[in-house]
Amino acid sequence: MRASVHGVTVTIDSHQILEDVALEAASGQFHGVIGPNGSGKSTLLRCIYRSLRPKLGTVRLGDDDVWRDLSARQAARRRAVVAQDSALDFDFTVADVVAMGRSPHKSLFERDTTRDRDLIQSALSDVDMAWASRRLIATLSGGERQRVFLARAIAQQAQVLVLDEPTNHLDVRAQLELLQLVKSLGVTTIAALHDLDQAASICDGVTVMRTGKAIASGPPAQVLTTDLIESVFGVRAHFGTHPLTGRPHVTFATLERTSTSTKDTKTP
Repeated sequence: MRASVHGVTVTIDSHQILEDVALEAASGQFHGVIGPNGSGKSTLLRCIYRSLRPKLGTVRLGDDDVWRDLSARQAARRRAVVAQDSALDFDFTVADVVAMGRSPHKSLFERDTTRDRDLIQSALSDVDMAWASRRLIATLSGGERQRVFLARAIAQQAQVLVLDEPTNHLDVRAQLELLQLVKSLGVTTIAALHDLDQAASICDGVTVMRTGKAIASGPPAQVLTTDLIESVFGVRAHFGTHPLTGRPHVTFATLERTSTSTKDTKTP
């Protein structure tokens, strides 16, 4: 399912957070949203997953406007979310948390079916957390909880997946495995990412945010130039091919500083 944003503007307490933002993720595409802290990435994602209504503009899942054409339940059947901070009651087990992904497909007091339970266990196996199904969510590490929240999104069986910095709290191996897993799902994915090397390697398209505006969008090889990275992130970048994977690879260095100070001299 295609996901798109057109002319989205968000104002909070008279402060403009997003201005005329556009984004397009084709069906099955992994689209990264990148930019410095405070550039508006999370706010944009909240508009996409129907948590924050924009002042202007449209957000579409397929041909439908998520705010005007879809109810909250209908939108939840089309998109799943893994947010940065997912606060849950400590008494929930891991299986309980993943089961929440089935709620958009059920009536209020409807019990889980055999199919629901199969989907829950399959999602936990996908993220290598089946061993923890009876554990309380509060007893897990941050990285383990993140994998459980991804399992909940998988169990939801939505056609669009929205991820806000999904590799937070994960070690290097877990980061790579999680992103590869998400990519393998084949669903349309929009993810806010901090790691530009991961964005260049795994994303089909990227949108670059700066001070609430989308300043560039397109395939990583075209968008992530050395000039753009220096302008937006304030670092030097070198592009190459990863010797192990054959994928695009980006390395970084701080900008060279030139001293403008001069020593005081005394006139005899």
